[in-house]
Amino acid sequence: MAVDRKQSVVDAASKSFSLFGYKATTMDQVAKLANVGKGTIYTFFKNKEELFDEIVSRMIREMIDEAEKVIVPDRSFFENAQSAMYRILEFRSEHQLMLKLVQENEMGTSTVKEVLVRVEREILTYIKTKIENAISKNEIQPCDSEITAFLLLKMYIALVHDWEKYHEPLSEKKIAELIELYFLRGLSN
Repeated sequence: MAVDRKQSVVDAASKSFSLFGYKATTMDQVAKLANVGKGTIYTFFKNKEELFDEIVSRMIREMIDEAEKVIVPDRSFFENAQSAMYRILEFRSEHQLMLKLVQENEMGTSTVKEVLVRVEREILTYIKTKIENAISKNEIQPCDSEITAFLLLKMYIALVHDWEKYHEPLSEKKIAELIELYFLRGLSN
């Protein structure tokens, strides 16, 4: 029973943060949405920050799970890297909480800025691990996996999001071709 109540609190808080943002979400709102007393929330979470952290942690796990779903064991590192990166960026642009966080970040909320930095760090750690695995299997040449992960992520963001500000969106296939041409060929063995 307690697990169901905790889950309903998390679901309600996730909905509230997604609709109203971090700053505008209150524990009273969450309690009302979850159909529980405010005190019930405090049996699971000591404050709004802890509740928000739980939701963000779940969102990050969900994003990584989405990336893992598109990885196919018998494909090359390059094909899997491109599929996973594209899926991560799709997730970021589809997930309601991520959209709200990005929107709220533009208003300068420090907690939201910290969360977005955390999300990016988690994505970079995921990519770095995949690069290190590819190096250990001799799929790609040795490189600084942290810098490579950073450059790969930033290049994808630039091609998927920044490019679209002034140009027609690029297809997934075109993005893959550009990443391979300008970036991944340099890592090839």
